Amino acid sequence: MTVPLGPSEILARKGGERLAMLTAYDYPSAVAVDRCGLDLILVGDSLAEVELGHSSTREVGLAEMVHHVRAVRNGVSQTHVVADMPADSYGDPVQAVASATALVEAGGDSVKLEGGLIPQVEAILAAGIPVMGHVGLLPQTAISYRKQGTSPDTAAQILSEARRLDAAGVYAIVIEAVPDELAAEITQAVVAPTIGIAAGSGTDGQVQVITDLLGLLPDAPGHAQRRADLFSETLRAVAEYAEDVRRTPVAPPQ
Repeated sequence: MTVPLGPSEILARKGGERLAMLTAYDYPSAVAVDRCGLDLILVGDSLAEVELGHSSTREVGLAEMVHHVRAVRNGVSQTHVVADMPADSYGDPVQAVASATALVEAGGDSVKLEGGLIPQVEAILAAGIPVMGHVGLLPQTAISYRKQGTSPDTAAQILSEARRLDAAGVYAIVIEAVPDELAAEITQAVVAPTIGIAAGSGTDGQVQVITDLLGLLPDAPGHAQRRADLFSETLRAVAEYAEDVRRTPVAPPQ
């Protein structure tokens, strides 16, 4: 059985074999993706939108994240599980440590939080919990999904955040929705491996949402790498089942 990568092993992949990360939100998906050779599984707060039908990631709380992390953990034994810290769960260092602890106790191997909140990152690390950073577009605070860092000032700010997170000791950094050149520049500037989404191929790895990858919903964002159409397959299978039930004659009583 494959042993999940630890933070030091993930760090050692910098500039080497690229890291493959995918989200999972439930036990059946976790059982499947754990057998596929991924490096990391992210229990993302994106579950608010793709699993619970909310309009933004801000609408999922810590209790729900704990619930889903526990479900994924029950199905995973070979892959590092990253637990997303939801909005309003890390407003200060004390709250951040309490929330991160709850997510790790539920089964996360590490936690991920958005933005350059160095005091929170340092407090979580001091509590012995590995941290993954996240820069660029931050879904918990973004008004709309659009490229970030498109001006010199905003690009410099994102690069600075990544450097500060790197210096604080995060083991990896997600870069979301920035120009390809900026993602590549950040990747060269930090020690931690970078994991991109909608940020080009110049990062040390990639992350995708499993719902988009498998086509579980009829629509997906433009940056999604759709590899299947399970929504259509579900429609076919369920329609066939319903039709079979209706046309099967009722057996007479014995």
